[in-house]
Amino acid sequence: MKWWKLKGLYSDEKWHGPCFVKTDARGIIVSIGEDAPEKFEAIDGLAIPGFLNAHSHAFQYSMVGLSENLPPGAKGDDFWSWRKVMYELAGKISPEGLQAIATMLYAEMARMGITHVAEFHYVHHQANGEAFDDVGEMGKRLYAAAKEVGINITLLPVFYQRGGFGKGALPEQKRFISSTTNDYLKLLESLEVSDPLFSLGVCVHSLRAVDGPQVLEAFLNTDKKLPAHIHIAEQEKEVQSCLQHLGKRPVEWLLDNLELNDRYNLVHATHLDNNETHNLAQSGANVVICPTTEANLGDGLFNLVEYLKVGGQFSIGTDGNFNLNPLQELRLLDYGQRLKLKKRNIMCLADGQDSGEILFNLTRKAGLKAMGIKDHQALKVGDPFDVAVINPDHPVLASKKNEYLLSALIYSADSSVFSGNIVAGNWVIKNGKHIKIEKISETFKKAQLELLG
Repeated sequence: MKWWKLKGLYSDEKWHGPCFVKTDARGIIVSIGEDAPEKFEAIDGLAIPGFLNAHSHAFQYSMVGLSENLPPGAKGDDFWSWRKVMYELAGKISPEGLQAIATMLYAEMARMGITHVAEFHYVHHQANGEAFDDVGEMGKRLYAAAKEVGINITLLPVFYQRGGFGKGALPEQKRFISSTTNDYLKLLESLEVSDPLFSLGVCVHSLRAVDGPQVLEAFLNTDKKLPAHIHIAEQEKEVQSCLQHLGKRPVEWLLDNLELNDRYNLVHATHLDNNETHNLAQSGANVVICPTTEANLGDGLFNLVEYLKVGGQFSIGTDGNFNLNPLQELRLLDYGQRLKLKKRNIMCLADGQDSGEILFNLTRKAGLKAMGIKDHQALKVGDPFDVAVINPDHPVLASKKNEYLLSALIYSADSSVFSGNIVAGNWVIKNGKHIKIEKISETFKKAQLELLG
């Protein structure tokens, strides 16, 4: 058992003043109160539930900055040209390199207040396309990275079958491919690990990358307790191709062929018509929005306000990992909608609501579902003590009343507001720094030199 003294705690969507939190050996909250125990560890800050990153491609962290130029002779640049750079990198990365890059990435995520990441992982095989002796080799490297850092990970091994609607696999995709559903299920089985910080989900890359019947097989022939993820309707070109080959828009096809519920997590869902927006919200499924990556790739803006009006659920992810700060992701998400609609506080659908509270609470609830966690974990008794520690003396928070803290944090704070990160009752980041950062950074630099030359 351990006692923690806090300057403030955001628990069960309410602020509490100075208090003491007791955790057991597993890092589970046993009690919250004001009575001081004889021994405790003082946390110099406010504790809020750690941020949940519902979509990440770890290896892409190594390529940030490499695609921000227009190649000679190019008439323009878009998602599809960016993808060529990504494929080149994916073709070269080694298991050791992936682990080093992911470890650095997860340490930086932790520094930004993230306590749990959903890793959408599709680089499965050797560079020649042959499976490793252990088909789960690359995925286990991601587990090892999260373990070294000390954060929670939901690994989402991806079913990837082809290069597009009506096409075979491209040569650049040979490291991704599971030819059949059975091949994919064997991969999934190889990554079952018993560890309280690790969990597994089922994942289809997209409708363009897997035949329709096998999309259904993958989702329906796996444990219904596992969260299910899929990229969907990110690009208008994808929507048009889906109409041509399947006769329906991507989300429309999913709604017609699966009983979508809160198990399902649709990544991006940028291009929806009104019927899809309404029916998706009513299904209980979760949309994972990745504001910085979607902006970087020129994807477009999700129809968020109409989706919220009919009860839609959404979480956020860092996707290509151009940005790791969840505050910036939430801010950009809201500001994109404000620019589109030319209005302020578009998240507030009723008088008296607060934009920051809505963003924080809604994305946390849906983020938990994206990780496969059915309980509403909100730093109450019985929940893991997974917290981001923020500095109450930071200029944008100082002297603010509790009801304004989340909005001040989300709309104005930078990464310096985070002073610590605790997962399952263990310090991951303390005084703004990971305890192993020197070793992690050195290993990362070597991996980058090997990968990028």
